[in-house]
Amino acid sequence: MNAKDAKLNRFKPHLEKIDWELDRAVQTSVFNLEDLCRYSILGEGKRLRPLLFVLSAQLCGYQKADLYRLSILFELIHTGSLLHDDVLDNAEVRRKKPAARNVWGNPAAVLGGDYFYALATTLATESNNWNFLARLNQASIQMVEGQFLELAQTNNWQISKEQYLDIIQFKTAELISAACACGALLAGADESTVERLNRFGLNFGIAFQMMDDLLDYISSEEVFGKPVGNDLKEGKVTLPLIYTLEMMDRQEAERIENLFKNQPIDPKEYSVIIARVQDKNNIEKIQSDIKTYFIKSIQCLEPFPSGSVKEDLITLTNEMAQRTC
Repeated sequence: MNAKDAKLNRFKPHLEKIDWELDRAVQTSVFNLEDLCRYSILGEGKRLRPLLFVLSAQLCGYQKADLYRLSILFELIHTGSLLHDDVLDNAEVRRKKPAARNVWGNPAAVLGGDYFYALATTLATESNNWNFLARLNQASIQMVEGQFLELAQTNNWQISKEQYLDIIQFKTAELISAACACGALLAGADESTVERLNRFGLNFGIAFQMMDDLLDYISSEEVFGKPVGNDLKEGKVTLPLIYTLEMMDRQEAERIENLFKNQPIDPKEYSVIIARVQDKNNIEKIQSDIKTYFIKSIQCLEPFPSGSVKEDLITLTNEMAQRTC
């Protein structure tokens, strides 16, 4: 076991309990539905959102037996959104295997996503906590709003960094933020503590999505679990491309923009653009932004007393800052 594996091994007991609850949750007499659910949610996956929920609740002193059962609602919502995203994006691969839509078809994938949302809502009511439900619903609404913002900006080569941040905050960071805040709410934490963990999750989520968008250009399909350069092919102008366009002269930027107005595009053009994005200075600029947001997230934990759970959250944050998939 290398040093990195040793650090992440501390989360294994949490992850095993989360996976056990997920396995239990997707059992249904509708066998085709269960097959789709198991295929989509079991196996590959970081379980980041339920893990953050568990650690946030424990940081605030919560130790009741229902913690892991409630935690999986965040994985259910996340996976449901991925099923829907793959239909919208006509995705071929998800988590290193064919996307569910390619195995069962688009209608079944949409219904599977709906089913995950319904399961999550049912679980959420078990919290018996109105503030918990309100925060979760807020995140669900903002995820949809983020998806609409992203659709509106497809192939918009003038998108600003601020507009990009709005998209990733709503589409990705809000659910991560909600997982942390809901953990505190479940524990009955005071308003300032809930807000600190909310901000921790928000900064963590922004950095996490920035890293995801960078890996889309610099990783490999074998490691990343989906085709590299996918965002570019789908017309999603993310931060790596925004910074690349800023470095180009106006004439070159306009040439690339015009390419995407005239489909289909020569595959060689994709390679040229990806190579520009992979410029060392460009990558370092993005990595600096990612580091800034991860540091902000850790700073939100400073008021909490030292202890193993706080150390777990810091370790998880640092490991996510160095991830390659």
